[in-house]
Amino acid sequence: MKIRNFAHKGLKRLYIDGSGKGVPPDTVEKLRKVFAYLDDMEDPDELRSLTAWKSHTLTGDRRGTWSLSVTRNLRLTFRIDAAELQIIDLNLEDYH
Repeated sequence: MKIRNFAHKGLKRLYIDGSGKGVPPDTVEKLRKVFAYLDDMEDPDELRSLTAWKSHTLTGDRRGTWSLSVTRNLRLTFRIDAAELQIIDLNLEDYH
C-alpha cells in the first residue's frame, strides 16, 4: 500500500532518505520494519493480525485513524484512503 503523505517530517525523511534524523534513535529499526510491512500490505484488514504492534483503530474524534505501537509511549498513527488504497497523514505521536 502506498504512503501518500506524512504529518511528521522525521518519518518522511526516514522513509524517503533512510535518515533517522528527526525520530528517536531507538525507534529507527522498528519504524523501518513497519514501513516495509505497510509497503507490502494489500488490504487494511491485514493490520488486524499485528498483535505485537498493538494495532487498533482509534475512537471518538479520531475515528478511522489506525494506531501501531512503536515504543511504550510512541504510536505511529495514520488513516487509510479506502478508494485509493493509500496511507495518509502518517504521524509519530505520543498520545498517552
